[in-house]
Amino acid sequence: MDFIILVGSSFGTLLDPTTLAYVVGGFLIGTVFAAIPGLTATLALALLLPLTYSLDVTTALMACASIYMAGMCGGSITAITVNIPGAPSSMMTARDGYPMQQQGKGALALGHAAVGSMLGGAFGCLILILMAPLVADLSLLVQTSGKFSLLAFAIIVIVISERGKVLKAAVAACIGMMLATMGLDGVEPLARFTFGLGDLTSGIDLMPVIIGAFAISEILLQASDQQTASKIVNALRAVTIRRRDFFPPLSQIKKVGLGCYIKSSLIGYAVGVLPGAGGSMGSFLAYVEAVRTSKNPESFGKGNPQGIAAAETANNAVCGGALVPTLTFGIPGDPVMAIMLGVLVINGIQPGPQLMSNQAHLIAPMLAALFFSAVVLIPLTLYLLGPYFVKVVSIPRDALYGAIALLAVLGSYVSTYSVFQMIVALVMGVLAYAMRKNDLPIITMVLGFILGPNLEEFFRRSMAISNNNPMTFFTNLDSLFFVVLTLVFIYFLCIRKPADPASPAEVSE
Repeated sequence: MDFIILVGSSFGTLLDPTTLAYVVGGFLIGTVFAAIPGLTATLALALLLPLTYSLDVTTALMACASIYMAGMCGGSITAITVNIPGAPSSMMTARDGYPMQQQGKGALALGHAAVGSMLGGAFGCLILILMAPLVADLSLLVQTSGKFSLLAFAIIVIVISERGKVLKAAVAACIGMMLATMGLDGVEPLARFTFGLGDLTSGIDLMPVIIGAFAISEILLQASDQQTASKIVNALRAVTIRRRDFFPPLSQIKKVGLGCYIKSSLIGYAVGVLPGAGGSMGSFLAYVEAVRTSKNPESFGKGNPQGIAAAETANNAVCGGALVPTLTFGIPGDPVMAIMLGVLVINGIQPGPQLMSNQAHLIAPMLAALFFSAVVLIPLTLYLLGPYFVKVVSIPRDALYGAIALLAVLGSYVSTYSVFQMIVALVMGVLAYAMRKNDLPIITMVLGFILGPNLEEFFRRSMAISNNNPMTFFTNLDSLFFVVLTLVFIYFLCIRKPADPASPAEVSE
């Protein structure tokens, strides 16, 4: 209770003009970095880390928290407007956001993303403040075999959720996992599948894969389909966009449903607590749950606001969850938290079980800034800059995609400082373009690439610990829980058919 009161009193820190300027500046920087493919919040924090040396520790932590929250929601801007997720956590947002943009409802799509981000960020932060010690203890119950079963559950659900093309989704997931095996073995110091190329010894970096799969392939796709691009521009020109259009009416928020926001927040927070899971897994699991429980599952992927709300709510709720293992045990919940951990250590803050009691006065302002960024800065930024976000697609296509191509290639270089990885991004773009032309889901491929290494590592470790006895996945309770959960999802998504879609009249409403 004392910590809750301390966090409440820390909001007064934001009344200081200098501190507020750093928090707002950090949020804007995080938004820009997240929106541009290849320039993530992780990179923003890494580049700005030296600046924290000259700042007061409280101000530095508050600015970092603001960048983190902005990085989670900023990726939805280009995901919705040009179908290029600015961050991995926004991949699922593009699935329904871009179709809404094509229908001339880009402002509304951004509004739903902002509402979901605001509610998810605020909910995740509140749960963090209230339950951090308890949730940290529970996360430690998931051991090696349980982590494998969790990742296997995620990949299986990824595949079976692609209604009508499960086989193609399985092929795409396998392609992603195969690409992830290149480079050094995760368990033994051996190089594999390098084909004699020394540059492949360190493997393929995630950022070139994301940039190639989404940015480069989208440029190639748009270049081959100028007619669709002109239709989008004409649709937007026929719509008068007002700032209030960015805020969904209460009736639409009710249609999305309070249950969707709450479930997505809980899923995002729970995923964030698990080290290494990240916003992409949280948004995907929340999206799948939204599809599973929807009365009109066929509408997802065609511009359903509930898909945007579920994905954005979950990936911002991850922010609160990811701070739990970072603060309580010094275990980064995701790459951004790894840099945040560095900020803490540099400033003499030692994460651990006693942090909340010994140095709570330093942590409380950071959580206040995280909550402030979600509740105030997300809607305020959308209100002030929203019209400019939507007008991105009104820029001449040659100039727009030329600039995106330049930023994408530069982003792949800046994130790795490797010319070889720039070439990888281009190759991945061609591969993803071919996959999209043949109706293979690239999201499934990218998620397979992200989850594949940890899946293999935890499987091999589990087998080594159990003397190659596969029953370890069924005898350990944490693993058994996720095995049962996988069977439940298979039953509801494959065996038991979803509820019949709503009638045409209901859909039109």
